[in-house]
Amino acid sequence: MTTVYDVPPHDLIAATAEELKAAGKVQPPAWAEFAKTGVNKEMPPTNPDWWFVRCASVLRRIYIDGPVGVSRLRTFYGGKHRKGVATGFFAKGSGSVVRESLQQLEKAGYVKKIKKGRQMTPAGQAFLDDMAHKVHSKMHGAVAAPAAKPVAESAN
Repeated sequence: MTTVYDVPPHDLIAATAEELKAAGKVQPPAWAEFAKTGVNKEMPPTNPDWWFVRCASVLRRIYIDGPVGVSRLRTFYGGKHRKGVATGFFAKGSGSVVRESLQQLEKAGYVKKIKKGRQMTPAGQAFLDDMAHKVHSKMHGAVAAPAAKPVAESAN
């Protein structure tokens, strides 16, 4: 059985983002077009489908890290905040982006809220494992069983 751990993260996130977009269970909010992903960023993302990519990445993070809250996810999506010639320091990512994506994933049924944060539901785990299987089979080629050759009747 193929799991999230068996495929490269970039390929899994890209495939999951495409599936989330096609299914229509996740929609970018109205402000997503103008929002930055953290105070350490100067400009909004250039990828028009960045919302789906972030939701797929958050889903993968919850799968791997177990119950996780908004603060911990903000830390994961943070980066170096640079202020000109001053020494750079770490800044957390946008809490609104993480919170809204978690709420949408909850509504889709992939994540559930517990006391310690958000946790994968069995449907979410099955969804990601299915996506991992698709990515794995695409990477290694679909190994299909060879077709049975018809037995030619002899003319004897």
